[in-house]
Amino acid sequence: MVNIRDLDPSASPLDYYGAELRRLREAARLKQGQLGDIVFCTASLIGQIETARKVPTRDFSERVDAALDTGGVFSRLVGLVLRSQLPTWFQAYAEMEARADYISTYQCQLVYGLLQTEDYGRAVLGIDHPESLDAMVAARMDRQRILTRENPPVLWVVLDEAALHREIGGREVMRNQLGHLLDLGNRKWLDIQVLPFAAGQHAGMMGSFNLLRFENDPDLHYSESYDSGHMTANPQVIRERSVGYARLQAEALSPGKSAALIARVMEERYGNHPGTDRRTVA
Repeated sequence: MVNIRDLDPSASPLDYYGAELRRLREAARLKQGQLGDIVFCTASLIGQIETARKVPTRDFSERVDAALDTGGVFSRLVGLVLRSQLPTWFQAYAEMEARADYISTYQCQLVYGLLQTEDYGRAVLGIDHPESLDAMVAARMDRQRILTRENPPVLWVVLDEAALHREIGGREVMRNQLGHLLDLGNRKWLDIQVLPFAAGQHAGMMGSFNLLRFENDPDLHYSESYDSGHMTANPQVIRERSVGYARLQAEALSPGKSAALIARVMEERYGNHPGTDRRTVA
Protein backbone atom coordinates (compact mmCIF):
# COMPACT_ATOMS: atom_id res chain seq x y z
CA MET A 1 0.00 0.00 0.00
CA VAL A 2 1.37 3.39 -0.95
CA ASN A 3 2.06 5.67 2.01
CA ILE A 4 0.82 9.09 0.98
CA ARG A 5 3.22 10.73 3.43
CA ASP A 6 6.06 9.48 1.22
CA LEU A 7 4.64 11.05 -1.94
CA ASP A 8 6.31 14.19 -3.26
CA PRO A 9 3.63 16.78 -4.22
CA SER A 10 6.13 18.39 -6.59
CA ALA A 11 6.75 15.16 -8.50
CA SER A 12 3.87 15.65 -10.93
CA PRO A 13 0.51 17.41 -11.30
CA LEU A 14 -1.16 14.12 -10.29
CA ASP A 15 0.87 13.92 -7.05
CA TYR A 16 0.11 17.55 -6.26
CA TYR A 17 -3.60 16.99 -6.87
CA GLY A 18 -3.59 13.99 -4.52
CA ALA A 19 -1.74 15.85 -1.79
CA GLU A 20 -4.12 18.81 -2.00
CA LEU A 21 -7.14 16.52 -1.92
CA ARG A 22 -5.92 14.88 1.25
CA ARG A 23 -4.96 18.22 2.86
CA LEU A 24 -8.32 19.85 2.19
CA ARG A 25 -10.29 16.72 3.11
CA GLU A 26 -8.53 16.52 6.47
CA ALA A 27 -9.00 20.26 7.00
CA ALA A 28 -12.72 19.65 6.59
CA ARG A 29 -12.46 16.83 9.19
CA LEU A 30 -13.79 14.24 6.76
CA LYS A 31 -12.68 10.64 6.41
CA GLN A 32 -12.25 9.20 2.94
CA GLY A 33 -15.53 7.30 3.19
CA GLN A 34 -17.40 10.40 4.35
CA LEU A 35 -16.15 12.47 1.42
CA GLY A 36 -16.93 9.55 -0.89
CA ASP A 37 -20.52 9.51 0.33
CA ILE A 38 -20.87 13.23 -0.40
CA VAL A 39 -19.43 13.04 -3.94
CA PHE A 40 -21.02 9.66 -4.76
CA CYS A 41 -17.93 7.47 -4.98
CA THR A 42 -16.12 4.91 -2.84
CA ALA A 43 -13.60 5.54 -0.10
CA SER A 44 -11.22 3.40 -2.15
CA LEU A 45 -11.41 5.81 -5.09
CA ILE A 46 -10.69 8.77 -2.81
CA GLY A 47 -7.68 6.88 -1.45
CA GLN A 48 -6.39 5.97 -4.90
CA ILE A 49 -6.57 9.59 -6.06
CA GLU A 50 -4.91 10.82 -2.87
CA THR A 51 -2.03 8.40 -3.46
CA ALA A 52 -1.70 9.30 -7.16
CA ARG A 53 -2.73 5.80 -8.22
CA LYS A 54 -5.84 6.97 -10.05
CA VAL A 55 -6.39 9.92 -12.38
CA PRO A 56 -9.34 12.14 -11.37
CA THR A 57 -12.00 13.14 -13.88
CA ARG A 58 -13.30 16.66 -14.44
CA ASP A 59 -16.71 15.62 -13.06
CA PHE A 60 -15.09 14.26 -9.87
CA SER A 61 -13.11 17.48 -9.48
CA GLU A 62 -16.20 19.65 -9.75
CA ARG A 63 -18.05 17.55 -7.16
CA VAL A 64 -15.10 17.70 -4.75
CA ASP A 65 -14.85 21.47 -5.20
CA ALA A 66 -18.50 21.78 -4.22
CA ALA A 67 -18.18 19.37 -1.29
CA LEU A 68 -15.08 21.01 0.19
CA ASP A 69 -15.97 24.58 -0.87
CA THR A 70 -12.54 25.06 -2.46
CA GLY A 71 -13.42 27.89 -4.81
CA GLY A 72 -12.67 25.72 -7.84
CA VAL A 73 -9.18 24.52 -6.89
CA PHE A 74 -9.59 21.01 -8.27
CA SER A 75 -11.50 22.11 -11.37
CA ARG A 76 -8.48 24.23 -12.24
CA LEU A 77 -5.93 21.56 -11.35
CA VAL A 78 -7.55 18.72 -13.25
CA GLY A 79 -6.72 20.24 -16.64
CA LEU A 80 -3.00 20.09 -15.77
CA VAL A 81 -3.39 16.57 -14.43
CA LEU A 82 -5.11 15.29 -17.56
CA ARG A 83 -2.66 17.02 -19.89
CA SER A 84 0.21 15.38 -18.01
CA GLN A 85 -1.26 11.99 -18.99
CA LEU A 86 -0.63 12.71 -22.66
CA PRO A 87 2.64 11.38 -24.11
CA THR A 88 5.48 13.69 -23.12
CA TRP A 89 6.36 14.45 -26.73
CA PHE A 90 2.73 15.46 -27.45
CA GLN A 91 2.18 17.80 -24.51
CA ALA A 92 3.80 20.84 -26.12
CA TYR A 93 1.53 20.50 -29.15
CA ALA A 94 -1.56 20.08 -26.95
CA GLU A 95 -0.73 23.35 -25.19
CA MET A 96 -0.42 25.20 -28.50
CA GLU A 97 -3.56 23.54 -29.88
CA ALA A 98 -5.51 24.86 -26.89
CA ARG A 99 -4.30 28.41 -27.65
CA ALA A 100 -4.80 28.36 -31.41
CA ASP A 101 -7.35 30.60 -33.11
CA TYR A 102 -7.38 28.55 -36.33
CA ILE A 103 -6.65 24.84 -36.72
CA SER A 104 -6.31 23.19 -40.11
CA THR A 105 -5.65 19.45 -40.20
CA TYR A 106 -5.25 16.73 -42.81
CA GLN A 107 -5.73 13.19 -41.49
CA CYS A 108 -4.89 10.23 -43.71
CA GLN A 109 -5.60 7.25 -41.43
CA LEU A 110 -7.71 8.19 -38.42
CA VAL A 111 -10.33 10.68 -37.32
CA TYR A 112 -8.67 13.74 -35.76
CA GLY A 113 -8.38 13.48 -31.97
CA LEU A 114 -10.59 16.53 -31.36
CA LEU A 115 -13.41 14.80 -33.27
CA GLN A 116 -13.13 11.29 -31.85
CA THR A 117 -15.84 9.66 -29.76
CA GLU A 118 -14.73 8.13 -26.48
CA ASP A 119 -15.15 4.57 -27.77
CA TYR A 120 -13.20 5.29 -30.96
CA GLY A 121 -10.42 6.94 -28.96
CA ARG A 122 -10.35 4.01 -26.56
CA ALA A 123 -9.94 1.55 -29.44
CA VAL A 124 -7.08 3.60 -30.95
CA LEU A 125 -5.20 4.22 -27.69
CA GLY A 126 -5.73 0.70 -26.39
CA ILE A 127 -3.36 -0.71 -29.01
CA ASP A 128 -0.18 0.70 -27.45
CA HIS A 129 -1.25 1.91 -23.99
CA PRO A 130 -3.49 -0.70 -22.31
CA GLU A 131 -1.91 -0.06 -18.90
CA SER A 132 -2.88 3.62 -18.83
CA LEU A 133 -5.89 3.54 -21.15
CA ASP A 134 -8.46 5.21 -18.89
CA ALA A 135 -6.16 8.14 -18.13
CA MET A 136 -5.19 8.65 -21.77
CA VAL A 137 -8.80 8.49 -22.97
CA ALA A 138 -9.79 11.04 -20.31
CA ALA A 139 -6.96 13.30 -21.47
CA ARG A 140 -8.03 13.03 -25.11
CA MET A 141 -11.65 13.81 -24.27
CA ASP A 142 -10.54 16.79 -22.19
CA ARG A 143 -8.67 18.22 -25.20
CA GLN A 144 -12.03 18.49 -26.95
CA ARG A 145 -13.28 21.09 -24.47
CA ILE A 146 -11.75 23.80 -26.67
CA LEU A 147 -14.53 23.14 -29.20
CA THR A 148 -17.26 24.04 -26.69
CA ARG A 149 -15.68 27.04 -25.02
CA GLU A 150 -17.13 30.53 -25.49
CA ASN A 151 -14.73 31.39 -28.33
CA PRO A 152 -13.76 28.09 -29.98
CA PRO A 153 -11.05 27.94 -32.63
CA VAL A 154 -11.99 27.80 -36.28
CA LEU A 155 -11.39 24.16 -37.18
CA TRP A 156 -11.07 22.89 -40.74
CA VAL A 157 -10.59 19.15 -41.24
CA VAL A 158 -9.66 17.35 -44.46
CA LEU A 159 -10.19 13.66 -43.80
CA ASP A 160 -9.00 10.99 -46.21
CA GLU A 161 -11.79 8.65 -47.28
CA ALA A 162 -9.66 5.77 -45.95
CA ALA A 163 -10.45 6.90 -42.39
CA LEU A 164 -14.14 6.28 -43.03
CA HIS A 165 -13.55 2.70 -44.15
CA ARG A 166 -10.88 1.67 -41.64
CA GLU A 167 -12.89 -0.22 -39.03
CA ILE A 168 -11.72 0.94 -35.59
CA GLY A 169 -13.31 -0.75 -32.58
CA GLY A 170 -16.00 -2.61 -34.55
CA ARG A 171 -19.02 -1.64 -36.63
CA GLU A 172 -21.04 -0.03 -33.85
CA VAL A 173 -18.13 2.15 -32.75
CA MET A 174 -17.60 3.25 -36.37
CA ARG A 175 -21.27 3.94 -36.94
CA ASN A 176 -21.37 6.16 -33.85
CA GLN A 177 -18.12 7.86 -34.86
CA LEU A 178 -19.37 8.73 -38.34
CA GLY A 179 -22.65 9.92 -36.86
CA HIS A 180 -20.65 12.14 -34.53
CA LEU A 181 -18.82 13.65 -37.52
CA LEU A 182 -22.17 14.48 -39.11
CA ASP A 183 -23.33 16.19 -35.91
CA LEU A 184 -20.10 18.16 -35.62
CA GLY A 185 -20.42 19.34 -39.21
CA ASN A 186 -23.40 21.46 -38.15
CA ARG A 187 -21.27 23.67 -35.91
CA LYS A 188 -20.62 27.22 -37.07
CA TRP A 189 -16.84 27.24 -36.78
CA LEU A 190 -16.15 23.66 -37.87
CA ASP A 191 -15.98 22.23 -41.39
CA ILE A 192 -15.18 18.68 -42.49
CA GLN A 193 -14.16 17.77 -46.03
CA VAL A 194 -13.48 14.24 -47.25
CA LEU A 195 -10.67 13.67 -49.72
CA PRO A 196 -12.11 10.87 -51.91
CA PHE A 197 -10.17 7.91 -53.26
CA ALA A 198 -10.90 9.29 -56.72
CA ALA A 199 -8.52 12.21 -56.04
CA GLY A 200 -5.58 9.88 -56.70
CA GLN A 201 -2.18 11.34 -55.83
CA HIS A 202 -2.39 14.49 -53.74
CA ALA A 203 -0.48 17.01 -51.61
CA GLY A 204 -0.89 14.95 -48.42
CA MET A 205 0.84 11.79 -49.62
CA MET A 206 3.61 12.23 -47.03
CA GLY A 207 1.12 11.85 -44.17
CA SER A 208 -1.07 13.73 -41.71
CA PHE A 209 -0.19 17.25 -40.59
CA ASN A 210 -1.69 20.20 -38.73
CA LEU A 211 -1.38 23.95 -39.17
CA LEU A 212 -2.05 26.24 -36.19
CA ARG A 213 -2.67 29.96 -36.56
CA PHE A 214 -2.66 32.54 -33.77
CA GLU A 215 -3.73 36.15 -33.60
CA ASN A 216 -0.43 37.40 -32.14
CA ASP A 217 2.07 34.56 -32.61
CA PRO A 218 3.74 32.87 -35.60
CA ASP A 219 1.94 30.03 -37.36
CA LEU A 220 3.01 26.49 -36.48
CA HIS A 221 3.25 23.29 -38.49
CA TYR A 222 2.96 19.95 -36.68
CA SER A 223 3.49 16.39 -37.85
CA GLU A 224 4.17 13.07 -36.14
CA SER A 225 6.33 10.00 -36.48
CA TYR A 226 5.63 6.83 -34.50
CA ASP A 227 6.78 8.08 -31.09
CA SER A 228 7.55 11.77 -31.50
CA GLY A 229 6.03 15.02 -32.66
CA HIS A 230 7.67 17.69 -34.82
CA MET A 231 6.56 21.31 -34.45
CA THR A 232 8.08 24.23 -36.35
CA ALA A 233 7.45 27.88 -37.14
CA ASN A 234 9.92 27.86 -40.05
CA PRO A 235 8.42 30.30 -42.60
CA GLN A 236 9.36 28.15 -45.59
CA VAL A 237 7.71 25.05 -44.08
CA ILE A 238 4.60 27.07 -43.22
CA ARG A 239 4.46 28.47 -46.77
CA GLU A 240 4.84 25.04 -48.41
CA ARG A 241 2.37 23.26 -46.15
CA SER A 242 -0.18 26.08 -46.40
CA VAL A 243 -0.12 25.79 -50.18
CA GLY A 244 -0.34 22.01 -49.88
CA TYR A 245 -3.33 22.30 -47.57
CA ALA A 246 -5.10 24.68 -49.96
CA ARG A 247 -4.62 22.10 -52.71
CA LEU A 248 -6.06 19.37 -50.49
CA GLN A 249 -9.11 21.51 -49.80
CA ALA A 250 -9.56 22.15 -53.51
CA GLU A 251 -9.38 18.43 -54.34
CA ALA A 252 -11.62 17.34 -51.46
CA LEU A 253 -15.40 17.16 -51.63
CA SER A 254 -17.35 20.16 -50.41
CA PRO A 255 -18.58 20.00 -46.80
CA GLY A 256 -22.08 19.18 -48.03
CA LYS A 257 -20.96 16.40 -50.39
CA SER A 258 -18.57 15.14 -47.70
CA ALA A 259 -21.47 14.81 -45.25
CA ALA A 260 -23.41 12.86 -47.87
CA LEU A 261 -20.47 10.48 -48.36
CA ILE A 262 -20.02 10.01 -44.61
CA ALA A 263 -23.72 9.22 -44.26
CA ARG A 264 -23.58 6.74 -47.13
CA VAL A 265 -20.57 4.91 -45.74
CA MET A 266 -22.16 4.87 -42.29
CA GLU A 267 -25.28 3.14 -43.62
CA GLU A 268 -23.76 0.89 -46.26
CA ARG A 269 -20.69 -0.28 -44.34
CA TYR A 270 -21.72 0.05 -40.71
CA GLY A 271 -25.52 -0.04 -40.84
CA ASN A 272 -27.53 -2.42 -38.71
CA HIS A 273 -27.91 -5.10 -41.36
CA PRO A 274 -28.45 -8.65 -40.05
CA GLY A 275 -25.61 -11.03 -40.80
CA THR A 276 -23.10 -8.39 -41.88
CA ASP A 277 -20.92 -8.28 -38.75
CA ARG A 278 -17.68 -9.89 -39.87
CA ARG A 279 -16.77 -10.76 -36.30
CA THR A 280 -19.53 -13.41 -36.23
CA VAL A 281 -18.15 -16.60 -37.79
CA ALA A 282 -20.25 -19.77 -38.11
